[in-house]
Amino acid sequence: ALLFPSGMEKVVACLYKRPNALCRLICFPWAGGGTVRLAQWGRLFNSCIEVYSVRLPGRETRFKEPFAKDMMTVVNEIASVLLEDLQEKPFAFFGHSFGSYISFAVALHLKEKYGLEPVHLFISGAHAPHSESFLLIKRVHDTEDEDIVAHLKLLGGTPSELLQNEEFRKHLILIMREDIRVLQTFSFEKADRNIPLSCDITCFDGSEDIEHDLEAWGDVTTGDISIYKLPGGHFYLLEPANEIFLMKHITRCIENADL
Repeated sequence: ALLFPSGMEKVVACLYKRPNALCRLICFPWAGGGTVRLAQWGRLFNSCIEVYSVRLPGRETRFKEPFAKDMMTVVNEIASVLLEDLQEKPFAFFGHSFGSYISFAVALHLKEKYGLEPVHLFISGAHAPHSESFLLIKRVHDTEDEDIVAHLKLLGGTPSELLQNEEFRKHLILIMREDIRVLQTFSFEKADRNIPLSCDITCFDGSEDIEHDLEAWGDVTTGDISIYKLPGGHFYLLEPANEIFLMKHITRCIENADL
């Protein structure tokens, strides 16, 4: 029997299948990122939580596919592939950086179209989508390849020996450009009367990273918001000690969500 209907294994990596889990944690990677690191989280959680890591077109096993042309395309694909699973049992979202915006866009779409909502939204290293700081990111246009490489070095998270490999570097720059382009097609207008979500939101950030406008995430939900700063830069979440903190905290939040 197929564990995943077709389309699913294209869009989702699930390394540790737990059919009896009470809740699924859907993880959305950073710009230029693949599924591997977050899919590995599956082994760190207890048997109550099954981890899915989302894979966008143009990378890993999907490298022959054209990149998504805008955020709506990304959201529609993820939502349609995951819909049955999301209707079947409770789910939470975790996104890092670019992945935070995708997770939020998917959450908005699910709420609007199907009345579905994550039990908890975990945001990492990202400005609120209606903040001034986010609008500034969207203005980043034709950056030179060298600037992108310098930016990647500054952020960390990519082994320097990989950046020295010309083919890898070219491919990563291409994916980064495409991901930034997708991000530029996403806009969220905050309406005072209509707060889109009702789930709790937790924001994580690296203490050495640039300041992100985290408080403003509270505007997008009627639920509670909490903020945690963990030691490290933009890729603080790759540090084993921080990873353990994230797992424990995410597990506690999901367990407290009255599934």
